[in-house]
Amino acid sequence: MAQVTATVDATIPAPHAEVLAALADYAVVRPEIQPANYSAYEVLENGVGDGTVVTWRLQATKKRVRHVIADVTVAADTVVETDRNSTMVTTFAVASDGPGSKVTVTTTWDGAGGIGGFFEKTFAPLGLGRIHAELLANLASRFPG
Repeated sequence: MAQVTATVDATIPAPHAEVLAALADYAVVRPEIQPANYSAYEVLENGVGDGTVVTWRLQATKKRVRHVIADVTVAADTVVETDRNSTMVTTFAVASDGPGSKVTVTTTWDGAGGIGGFFEKTFAPLGLGRIHAELLANLASRFPG
């Protein structure tokens, strides 16, 4: 198995603390900024910040749906979602960028082996990158620039 990584970043027109707080708000903000690829979203524990547990279905492709149960950890510059159902880990890293913030989203997981793994490593990051880019664009639209 090879590790697969999808990374995308965007500049958000808001201060670091506001962006981090929005990303860590799974009760209100996160359901509002998720692209249509997410469904069956539910907060299982807490809802804001460290210790939140949330679940959703991620429609990565027409045929590929992943059921995620994510344990959330929040630090000074990151929000990390660790999926209980797989090796998938998504990290939202927030850095100050002038008057705004740069958010880098990185998702990693252990991919398949063989020819299937080759295609997964080649194409899955592109699709997931598009999903994350839409989420970040939705986040940016919450902050009038």
